Amino acid sequence: MRPVRIALLIAALGAVQAHAGVFDDDEARRQVTDLRIKTEARFDQQAKAQLDLAGQIQRQAEEIARLRGQIETLNYELETAKKRQQDFYLDLDTRLRKFETPAAAADPAGGTVAKPAGDPAKESQEYESALNQFKAGKYKDAAAGFGAFVQKYPDSSLAPNAQYWLGNAWYAQRDCKRAIEAQSLVTTKYAESAKAPDAWLAISTCQQEMGNPTGAKRSLETVIAKYPSAPAADTARERLKKK
Repeated sequence: MRPVRIALLIAALGAVQAHAGVFDDDEARRQVTDLRIKTEARFDQQAKAQLDLAGQIQRQAEEIARLRGQIETLNYELETAKKRQQDFYLDLDTRLRKFETPAAAADPAGGTVAKPAGDPAKESQEYESALNQFKAGKYKDAAAGFGAFVQKYPDSSLAPNAQYWLGNAWYAQRDCKRAIEAQSLVTTKYAESAKAPDAWLAISTCQQEMGNPTGAKRSLETVIAKYPSAPAADTARERLKKK
């Protein structure tokens, strides 16, 4: 009987071990499966996040391209508007000078005598030379030419115009400080000239660009107060509406 019992015991132990081995294999497979599912889930999340990020980058790139296009369009429109304004003033300058005559001075007897003048033809030639430099976009040369003109012919009928274009030449070189200095002389020394109202507008523009909106507003108000019927006053009123 004892050998039989021993045999049964051995068989039972073998069955238990076999069952344990099967259990261990199933558990290992389950864990592997769970790990694979979790890994795939994380991979899916990462892939989705990457796709979302790529989409965001694409949309941002498209938005940047759109804004860049708008900026380029606005810059073009601004440059075109400046060119039109410059051409308008140059044409107006040419037209007005045809009607300008040297100022007359009173003589001791109460009559008038012509103011002593230099060579009008030479003055006009030097003025035109500086103006042509400005038209060609050679603003540094234009500033030198207009500066020399007002120094040489301070009492010329073209001096207010030359002083005004000197200010514009400095502004074209992005030197608002010198531009304001030049235009301020137009508004004081040549306050009665046709260029004075436009000089105030130019000063206002520079003040605005230099971060002085209060000064820019005051300059516009000065145009309206001193020259209410001048075309520059209409421009000043329009600008004030936008402030």
